[in-house]
Amino acid sequence: MKFLKAFGQFWYDFIIGDDWKIAVAVVLALVVLFAAMTAKLFGDTGLTLLGGALIIVAFSISLAIDVRPKKR
Repeated sequence: MKFLKAFGQFWYDFIIGDDWKIAVAVVLALVVLFAAMTAKLFGDTGLTLLGGALIIVAFSISLAIDVRPKKR
């Protein structure tokens, strides 16, 4: 049981890390990319560019949320 708890905690720390918003953004980007792939909207190059753009946009949104000024 101790092994399972340590194993689960490792993967939680590895995937979630310090910021859960980035992990959620990456998962959402991968879901959108998978949907585009199954719908055959783009070829290999288009999917690669879409995936890269989605990850960059998701990270930028997460970063903008973290650095916005807090209301007093």
